[in-house]
Amino acid sequence: MSHNVHILEGAYFISDAHYSYKRPELLDLIKAIHLKELQPTQLIFMGDIFDALFGSISNTLKNNQDMVKIINEISQSIEVIYLEGNHDFNLKDVFPYAKIFTIKQQPITCMYGDKKILLAHGDFESNFGYRAYTWLIRNPLILPVLNLLNNVFNDFVLKNLNKYLNVKDDCKEFIGLRKFISKRLEGKYSCDYFIEGHLHQNKIIKFDGFTYINLAAFACNQRYFIVKSSKELELLQEKNFSQGI
Repeated sequence: MSHNVHILEGAYFISDAHYSYKRPELLDLIKAIHLKELQPTQLIFMGDIFDALFGSISNTLKNNQDMVKIINEISQSIEVIYLEGNHDFNLKDVFPYAKIFTIKQQPITCMYGDKKILLAHGDFESNFGYRAYTWLIRNPLILPVLNLLNNVFNDFVLKNLNKYLNVKDDCKEFIGLRKFISKRLEGKYSCDYFIEGHLHQNKIIKFDGFTYINLAAFACNQRYFIVKSSKELELLQEKNFSQGI
């Protein structure tokens, strides 16, 4: 399905920053864009940009209000494309000037010149248990109840979520990645490139029909990617923000 998205040369891809008070590094990059010290033509968020930003849970909005404000200001001057992840969803009203794509709409079809590119956060084809969990936490009938419980019981929901997130290893290597991706994607999609995050691997795998790119997690090493046209590059030029602008 086409979503009328055209990727521009000079666009920035950012994935899996898992922004929180414990991992604030993304805020410096976003401030640099806001101040035009960095000037992307387009800003493409590939999901899990926040560790916890749920549109119906009020305290997640409060905890991330500085970042949300700046992104909203940026999105009034350049195109911001936001693919919802499993840590950030129900965002249509949070980012009213951005193009928001839910998990149900992913992968989204984009064009870059004559190249067809599919984009996804990366959790759109998972096992039944995970699909049930993600449906539950996104359910518009359940989220208000979770919000009420969270507020009444002094951030009970978010505190328990943070306990889990604080011990989770976001940067480990995925052994058997090629086999896993082949089983998920080969023969199911027609494209030149398939780009996603979620797995945090920073790997390029060439299959017979397309090139697969799994983006690095900004949370692990402050890496983001710039779209470049060059025979020497595989579409994306890697940048490390920790090494300076």
